[in-house]
Amino acid sequence: MRAAVEGELRLLDPGVRVLPEAVTELLDPEFTEFGASGRCYDRVSVLAVTSAGGAEGRVPVAATDMTGALLAPGLVHLTFTTESDGRRVRRNSIWRRTESRWRLYFHQGTPVNSP
Repeated sequence: MRAAVEGELRLLDPGVRVLPEAVTELLDPEFTEFGASGRCYDRVSVLAVTSAGGAEGRVPVAATDMTGALLAPGLVHLTFTTESDGRRVRRNSIWRRTESRWRLYFHQGTPVNSP
């Protein structure tokens, strides 16, 4: 489970997100995301978004309340909340181990209405 958490935290790092080769290493070939924006992404489309623009000026993302559950051997479900520039999002990720490495298979972000 530790490798999945470490991978998730790397994907939140603006310096990693702008490097297509680093993101590719962390995403499963069958990756799917339902973003907080409501858009659906696959591995290719998310790489276009993450690598656009460079790391300068990107607002850091803080992750809190991260917990994980082993669903089956080689399959981990993470839940956590992120906050960036005053926007909070609840997140779910499923990481799976293939070819001796952990990769993000599925991700969903749901915006949180602030009170």
